Order: sequence, then C-alpha cells, then structure tokens
Amino acid sequence: MRIRFAVLLLIAASTLYAQSTAHKAAPASWVGTWATSAFDGDPWHTVPTLVDSTLREVVHTSIAGKELRVRLSNEFGTEALRVGAATVALSTGESSIDATSLHSLTFGGASSIVIPPGAEVVSDSVPMATPAFTNLAISVYLPLQQISDVSVHSSAQQDNYIETGNHVSAASLNAPAVVPSWYFVKGVDVLSDAPNAAAVVTFGDSITDGAWATENANHRWPDYLAQRLHSNPATSSLSVLNEGIGGNCVLIHCVGPNALARFDRDILAQAGVKYVIVFEGINDIGALRRPNQPSYKLTAEDLEQGFAQMVARAHAHGIKVIGATLTPYKGAGYFTEKGEQIREAVNHWILTSGVFDGTVDFDKATRDPANPLVFARKYDHGDHLHPSDAGYAAMADSIDLSLFR
Repeated sequence: MRIRFAVLLLIAASTLYAQSTAHKAAPASWVGTWATSAFDGDPWHTVPTLVDSTLREVVHTSIAGKELRVRLSNEFGTEALRVGAATVALSTGESSIDATSLHSLTFGGASSIVIPPGAEVVSDSVPMATPAFTNLAISVYLPLQQISDVSVHSSAQQDNYIETGNHVSAASLNAPAVVPSWYFVKGVDVLSDAPNAAAVVTFGDSITDGAWATENANHRWPDYLAQRLHSNPATSSLSVLNEGIGGNCVLIHCVGPNALARFDRDILAQAGVKYVIVFEGINDIGALRRPNQPSYKLTAEDLEQGFAQMVARAHAHGIKVIGATLTPYKGAGYFTEKGEQIREAVNHWILTSGVFDGTVDFDKATRDPANPLVFARKYDHGDHLHPSDAGYAAMADSIDLSLFR
C-alpha cells in the first residue's frame, strides 16, 4: 500500500512539473535582422584608403530586438584584419548618430580584435533595444596595417562614410567621404521576444540586391517584403535578410563566388533562418553572349540541377525553399534567343517540378501582358533587366504570405 501511495505521489509531482514547465516562455534566440553578402574586392567602385580610418556604415533592420550583436567579416582577406575599435548606435541621418544610443562593441570582453584570413567574428551581446525598420550606424576603426584584399558588398544602394582617424564614438563625422559599399560589416542579429521569430533569406543577384533602386530609401524587393511580413499578424515575427550579389551566377564565377559555393556561408550560417527564396540564374544565361568564352555551354537542366542541390542542402538543415521565376530580359545587352528558351524552360520547371516547398512567379508579376518577353513599362528601370522601384514593389506584392507557415 505504501509503495502504491508513493508511486501516486511521484506521478502527481511529475504531472505538476510538466504543467509548470509547459507554461514557461521559450527563451529568446538570435535571429538576423539585417545581413549582406561579402565578396572579394569591389568590382564597381574604387576602394578608399581604409587604414587609420573610421568606417561608419548604415544598415536597415527588419525586426526589433532587445539586444543585438554585430558580425564582421574578413572572409576574403589574405592577411589578418585588425579592428582597433567599433561601436553601434541609432543613425540620425548621413554620418550622424543619436549619441545617447551609442554602445561600444566588444569581442570576448575586449574592445579590439584580430580577424584571421577567411574568418568572420561575432561581437558580444549589446543591451540595446533596436526597433524594426530603423537605421543603425556601425562604426569600425581600422588601425595602420596591410590590407591587400577586402571583404566587401559593392553597390549597397546606401551611403556609408569614411574619415581618417579613430572617430567611432563621434556624434557626427567632420568631413567624411561617401562610400557606396559596405566594407567588412556582414550582419546584425537581435534577441527577439516575438513568438516564432525567424529569418527569411532572399538569395540572388543584382535584382535581389536592389540595383538601381532609389538610393538610401530601402526600396529593394526584399525591403518591401519585410514591410508586408511585418504588417501581417501571422508573419510579423519574420525578418528578411538580403543575400543578393550584383552580377552573381548560380554555376560559374561571375561576381563573387557562385551561388552553390556561397550557399553555406550566406544561407545556412544565418541566425534563425527558416525560409529562403531562391531567385537567380539570369546572369548564367546572359553569359551565353560573352565573346571571350566561346566554349561556354549552358542548358536549362544545368540550372535546374543547381537549384535542386540548393533545396537538398537547405532541407538537411530544416530550411524551406521557395523558388522564384526569372523575370523578363529582352532588350537587355546580353539577351539571346537561346537564352530566352532556357529562361522559359527553367521557369516552367520551377513552377511545376515540385522540387521547391513553394513558388513565386516574379515573371508574371513584372512582364508586359501584351509582350511577355519584356517588363511592363512602369516596372522597367530602363535597362530592360532591372526593375524600377514600382517593379520591386510589384515583386514583393506577388508573394503569397501563406508560404511562410
């Protein structure tokens, strides 16, 4: 009888413990609120003198957090990169910051760090409340050193600033030069109390990167998508991380490592990633017109195999993959009839193969209904390859938010 009573007490205690722990809130976890893809060198702009200089770089958040941490990259450097000091603050426009929000960045408690060649580092947690859709200013001082190769994201569609000397704590830089690229800054993660907080990675080329979108306005299609997700209660806890590289290719070296080569770094390594939208391939197709590569061959099946590899690798990490059709490009400098046949075949495969967890039809969203090989006029930036701001908005509006469930 005593044994039976003891067993009943044990069961009752176990039940009460299970009920009490079930009602405890899950601990907050790190989720990326902003990110970019680094690559080797700056193919579009002259690299400024970086040593004995402060870089003040402006980035735009997508979800809020109660704490943050900053990622710095030397992934493409051939020498160790010495960071003498770094800070983060709320931006108040141009090179100015809200001085009351200024926080020093530390790394294992130290105010400086040496980043080995090929590596990235994550700062210590900063107890800084960060709103959604706000600009942060990340300031990095680089002391005198040898920097032969930079890890950079070229053509950021965002003004950043550089000035000689250590000014990481200055409320405003005195006479900075404007730089159009992000150097060494890779991402910002936040601790979010939002239920089911997670990240959506947008993975692509210049159209995802936001080429020709209005400068300093955050009018890339991933920016518009972030606003839509935030406004929808069912998806309001999702961030958007833009991992587009202008000129990037899926299978060959164009600008930056090809998509398959950078997949682990730019997707799997992101904090809290749950979804990825893959929208790339038009530069592989455009390379068919390269006069200096007469032996270059490409088929629709080549691209399809590349996409299938991405899906398999993402699924191994529990990440859902959404495939996006390639937008029209007739009239662009590298349009060919063979390339158009490949684009149409790939688009059909994306929509019908069942390989992806969901699909988005960017082609349908942006094309001219009367002439489907070209952009609708209001959606064409003018080069017949990149959308206008209205085109980027139309792309984001075409995404069914029920894909994110």
